Amino acid sequence: QVQLVESGGGLVQAGGSLNLSCAASGSIFIINAMGWYRQAPEKQRELVAVITGGGRKDYADSVKGRFTISADNAKNTVYLQMNNLKPEDTGVYYCNVLLVAAGSLDDYWGQGTQVTVSS
Repeated sequence: QVQLVESGGGLVQAGGSLNLSCAASGSIFIINAMGWYRQAPEKQRELVAVITGGGRKDYADSVKGRFTISADNAKNTVYLQMNNLKPEDTGVYYCNVLLVAAGSLDDYWGQGTQVTVSS
């Protein structure tokens, strides 16, 4: 069984920074990709950033130049460094991991962590 544990959310003023982390544990054979999504109130969940097992990174246009995704493969952990935060970055941030475990390729979700940016 695979579990994802997120940490690092909180309340910050506009222009501030936060660093999110998400650690995957369990009988993991290989991780194909790790990413972060967010969901603002009354809006659909959207992709924020993703990093593949090969190290390729992609970002939503709204966060390019401000957010940085990285991964520690030895720890099965993905990070999201968020700088110059804006009120529109407010939402619940979810970690998503695409991996192979017990012979099956599946994606898993973290429990979500609240990020609130005040103006």
